[in-house]
Amino acid sequence: MLRTFKADLHIHTCLSPCADLNMSPRAIVNRATERGLDVIGISDHNSSENAPAVMKAACNTALRVLPGMEVTSREEVHILAVFDTVDKALRLQEIVYEHLPGENDAESFGLQVVVNEDHDVLGFNRRLLAGATELAVEQVVEHICGLEGLAIAAHVDREAFGIIGQLGFIPAELRLDALELSANLSPAEARRRFPQYAGFAFVRSSDAHFVTDIGKAWTSLLLSEPTTREIRKALHGEDGRRVVAEDG
Repeated sequence: MLRTFKADLHIHTCLSPCADLNMSPRAIVNRATERGLDVIGISDHNSSENAPAVMKAACNTALRVLPGMEVTSREEVHILAVFDTVDKALRLQEIVYEHLPGENDAESFGLQVVVNEDHDVLGFNRRLLAGATELAVEQVVEHICGLEGLAIAAHVDREAFGIIGQLGFIPAELRLDALELSANLSPAEARRRFPQYAGFAFVRSSDAHFVTDIGKAWTSLLLSEPTTREIRKALHGEDGRRVVAEDG
């Protein structure tokens, strides 16, 4: 049986240097539940180290947490990767870390805090998570697809780090599952602004860096269950699965 799931697939934790330190696993889960979300994606910059903690924090709730990350290509394009399992997210993390130069300067960029589900500090990530990888955007997408994840171009309506703003276009061969809009642009407006990309599904996400931002934008999806396989079908309009409402 199909039902509607309310999804916000782009949420940062305190691991992202630009996120508030109060973005703890339980705070994220509690806020997502308060906002009536069914599915959330954990999408820290170039890392999935806090995704398992958020998944554990949601264990006794109805909330489905999908692990992933927001990868920065060498062109400084942000691509969301969304997976069903931690193993696949951490495999992508290994690939990203192999191609991520630099060391974080906490005073310049912010702390990168690794925590458990209770927000106990386990350590600090020293990599330059705010930086760009050495991977071309095509390579980023291919790695995500190779691990059976969803590949979504992040906040395409933004000049900074959006694929259209960075490249000027979306390469025709890029195997994207969807284009993400920021909370500032409705899908109807996006279709008028980007008519050449009418073949893509548009999703809206909060890109939350603060607890109060969680669920400020979302996408409703008609699925049988909240898995990446089902979400992909909805994004491509297959087997009766579909995007029910793009307006959060």
